[in-house]
Amino acid sequence: MRVLVTGTAGFIGSHVAQVLLARGDEVIGFDNLNDYYDVGLKRARLARFAEHPAYTHVHGDLADRDAVEALFERHRPARVVHLAAQAGVRYAAENPHVYVASNVTGFLHVLEGARRHGVEHVVYASTSSVYGANTAMPFSEHQHTEHPLTLYAATKKANEAMAHSYAHLYGVPCTGLRFFTVYGPWGRPDMALFLFTRAILAGEPIPVFNHGRHKRSFTYIDDIVAGVVRALDRVPRVDDAWDGASPDPASSGVAPYRLYNIGSGESVELLRYIEMLERCLGRKASLRMLPLQPGDVPATEADCTDLARDMGYAPGVTVEEGVARFVAWYRGYYGDGAAREPGSAGAGAVVA
Repeated sequence: MRVLVTGTAGFIGSHVAQVLLARGDEVIGFDNLNDYYDVGLKRARLARFAEHPAYTHVHGDLADRDAVEALFERHRPARVVHLAAQAGVRYAAENPHVYVASNVTGFLHVLEGARRHGVEHVVYASTSSVYGANTAMPFSEHQHTEHPLTLYAATKKANEAMAHSYAHLYGVPCTGLRFFTVYGPWGRPDMALFLFTRAILAGEPIPVFNHGRHKRSFTYIDDIVAGVVRALDRVPRVDDAWDGASPDPASSGVAPYRLYNIGSGESVELLRYIEMLERCLGRKASLRMLPLQPGDVPATEADCTDLARDMGYAPGVTVEEGVARFVAWYRGYYGDGAAREPGSAGAGAVVA
């Protein structure tokens, strides 16, 4: 297939592009290479496949309506994996207009391109953060998500609603994937594992919010990518069993639309995560215990029953193995020196 992958210089997008190319697909990559964090890292990700004969890179911004329309008009992708977004949960609070331009208006431009050019299937990134104030765990796609706690979560919730409307009005099949705390080699420098590794190697204290009692479904990148590719290959249909009198948020009786959680299924406490990292680095961390941050949630746990049932999704990388792989990559890429700091919005380790 010819697949448009937005965000190919990003963490997840670069891994997805590599897997699609390896299996024989043609990939059109789209990214603006913004400087929220180290552009050198983004270019290094792209360099792993930029010379592949089936890869074409297009530099552009999702918020640029004409650029996105030209992308679809010229390259005519059969399917789309939409992963590009302005990164950084806390960046949204400081730069809400920029954030919405990328994450909401940008997604509108992708949906319009898909509608106007007959795209067979749009798979797009959502997030576990949409569960917001929900406390019943494990989180299920069949729960309602009406109480987001951050603008980041609200933009992703908006994406889900926009996708449903386009699926209903124009018959564009859409699948949303709610990612749960993705980590691994080539990850984002503002995420917890990256920041913690850098700090430990530099002999600096780690900011540990909620006094380390956070629990997350940390999910290794290879397992995430396997789920994304499986979702891309399974075009959703209207759910004939759907009941409008008791509507299921995960599917639709009026549109080819589906939502799935994609995570490890195991919830790990942050302090245990740090202990694994200490063992892999052979160094102890200095912990600076801090209270829960505004908008953060104390725990997430993914119910991936639907993804397993419909697509055979079965995450296979344990947290212990995944952290070890990340450390091996980090030392290979940076040595035991410090990685560059993320952009100015990157204060605080992001674990959501």
